[in-house]
Amino acid sequence: MISRSPDIGNTEGAPIAGQSVRPARRPRLSWLRALPLLAWPITRMMPWATLITGCLVGTVFLAVLAHVAQASGWLLGQGNVCLAFLPAVAALAFVPRVPLRPVTQAVPVPAWVAPAGHLLLAVPVLAATCWAQLRIMTRTIPLHILGHPPAIYPLIAQLTGWCAVTVAAAACVGRSRDADLGGAVAAPVSFAAIALAWYTPITRRILVEPPATVHGMTIAWYAVATAALALTCAAMRDQWHRYSRNLPRLSSPRPVQPRRL
Repeated sequence: MISRSPDIGNTEGAPIAGQSVRPARRPRLSWLRALPLLAWPITRMMPWATLITGCLVGTVFLAVLAHVAQASGWLLGQGNVCLAFLPAVAALAFVPRVPLRPVTQAVPVPAWVAPAGHLLLAVPVLAATCWAQLRIMTRTIPLHILGHPPAIYPLIAQLTGWCAVTVAAAACVGRSRDADLGGAVAAPVSFAAIALAWYTPITRRILVEPPATVHGMTIAWYAVATAALALTCAAMRDQWHRYSRNLPRLSSPRPVQPRRL
């Protein structure tokens, strides 16, 4: 029986000399276990003040405008709702931004988890804002003038397209070197895109009613929202871990040659 020297460690399963050691692969979707733990930090990093302020500013502006309209005898239109929704769109440009980005890149989850969580938290706030502004508009318009409920669907599609374009612009800026200025850059860019769609004759035929039809306008804005959502997913897509995890190749230790005296 051969005794093992205490100075020699257990080398069972060790790589053979000259072989390279490959880093172990992470199991797919193993980061889903960390999502419940990230819910509270993502909620705290959410820019609630900016988003709620933008939504309230537009809603209060529309409420004051509706009061003036009732006193003067004129009716609010869908254009007034679009104008009142612009502060919420500007506030949405700051939602996909992730503070402490180096720390976010170091955690074992994809980089898009935090901005995607922020967008999911912003959806109910934007939906409530849109509902409140539509309610304010319908109070000043009689039912026989407003028409059936499908008449509001193009407006909802238009506001959805505006939000999608703004999120896409913010996500693209977030992948650039100006990531810290994502909202400040994305808001003017989205406003410029909205103005071009509203006043350019080529896009006005498809995206603005009239001359666009109700059905065609709804389909066009939802197509714009779908394309913007695809661009957002491509911009938010990031590597699993940016830091290099390549291990150096291990070679067999060279025996120490005794020096000759």
